Amino acid sequence: MMIRNKILFSVLGGLISPILMAQNPIVQTCYTTDPAPMVHDGRLYVYTGHDEDKADFFWMQEWRVYSTDDMVNWTDHGSPLAIESFEWADDRAWAAQCVERQGKFYWYVCLHSKLTGAMAIGVAVGDSPVGPFRDAIGKPLCDGSWDYIDPTVYIDDDGRAFLYWGNPNIYYAELNEDMISIKGEVKKLEQTVNSFGAPNPDKRVKGEKYKDIYTEGPWFYKRKDNYYLLYAAGGVPEHIAYSMSKSPVGPWKYMGEIMPLQDTDSFTNHCGVIDYKGNSYFFYHTGKLPEGGGFGRSVAVEQFEYNADGTFPVINATQEGVKPVGSLNPYQRVEAETMAFSEGVKTEPNDRTGIYVSDIHNGDYIKVREVDLGKKGASKLEVSVASALRGGIIEVYADSIGGTLITEIQVPHTGGWEAWKTLETAVKQGEQAVSGTHDLYFCFKGRKGCKLFNFDWWKLVE
Repeated sequence: MMIRNKILFSVLGGLISPILMAQNPIVQTCYTTDPAPMVHDGRLYVYTGHDEDKADFFWMQEWRVYSTDDMVNWTDHGSPLAIESFEWADDRAWAAQCVERQGKFYWYVCLHSKLTGAMAIGVAVGDSPVGPFRDAIGKPLCDGSWDYIDPTVYIDDDGRAFLYWGNPNIYYAELNEDMISIKGEVKKLEQTVNSFGAPNPDKRVKGEKYKDIYTEGPWFYKRKDNYYLLYAAGGVPEHIAYSMSKSPVGPWKYMGEIMPLQDTDSFTNHCGVIDYKGNSYFFYHTGKLPEGGGFGRSVAVEQFEYNADGTFPVINATQEGVKPVGSLNPYQRVEAETMAFSEGVKTEPNDRTGIYVSDIHNGDYIKVREVDLGKKGASKLEVSVASALRGGIIEVYADSIGGTLITEIQVPHTGGWEAWKTLETAVKQGEQAVSGTHDLYFCFKGRKGCKLFNFDWWKLVE
């Protein structure tokens, strides 16, 4: 998606656009959906779907991965899994979740099956949280009907693994230790007033007022002695509700709403919950990016605290998002696709160099938060860039666009959009040096109306 609504700000008036303070949605270079967070080796990963630009339905072709170690700067790892990864599938890369077991990463997905003409649950496996991934079994893990969507998986303390899924029914099954086969039979939960807040639609009394509570998008996990089943509820539009149990297979007790209906610009919602660095985080999606909506959704996150009895507080969507839980070291190579917020740019993959920032035009920018410049500040900046045309300029500001100019560098024609060249330039020193921790803005300038250059990585030198 090309975002062309430029930030308006007034240096003289000291006015800064509220967008400059935003943290949600956490990805602005494309639409992302159905977040599934996972912590591995001290880093938080979130696995997402990808709504296509200008879609008029859930025409989704791939899944994507992003990661962070500070909750504000997110690294784009591209798309290591897509419809084409499954020979038996032909459409609809919908909600999914990845978990780790014994050094392998199992990514449970839902797809439209060529074999049955309906939706099915598949599983891919990889050796790292960012892949590469491959179809683990060459066929669906389970299929049956159109409501086989939105898998969620959890490995219990005793090593047993359970998979939940479904819309509008709720199915579950225990997985074998290999994580790629089902132990026993697939079972369906009975939805009662006590378990999910509304009577089963097949058993309701004629004329009885009925509200469909459970809709889709389950998120299943355990915390302390409680099992949680969170889900999109209420039909269209959806809110997030939850039920609790003392067993991984129920009985479940309906507990109420977590994220009530509100202004998210999306008629669907899908959540994921994780604890990281001593905090609890609630991921969800909205339609808040420009030109977004019900088929152009974007992942967001909020921090929360459980109530003393383990229940959820009410969580509302915000533009500000969460606070940082770490800082960024600029004195090691920083991928340009690691960012807290951006305007106008996209990212692209390359088999040799990996992901890089593309589609850079005059007025676009990248924001990186909590950058620790140290006590003395830097002496120079190195960047890796490529341009098939006339290039442009990178200006680096501290704390705001138009704030303290740290340095700038001219990007020349390099011979192609992936003909990378490393450039360096001096950074302000002495009394003008910028030290300590700051947000940095990489602002791009050049001729209006044309693509300027691509941006692979940057690094400060002390």
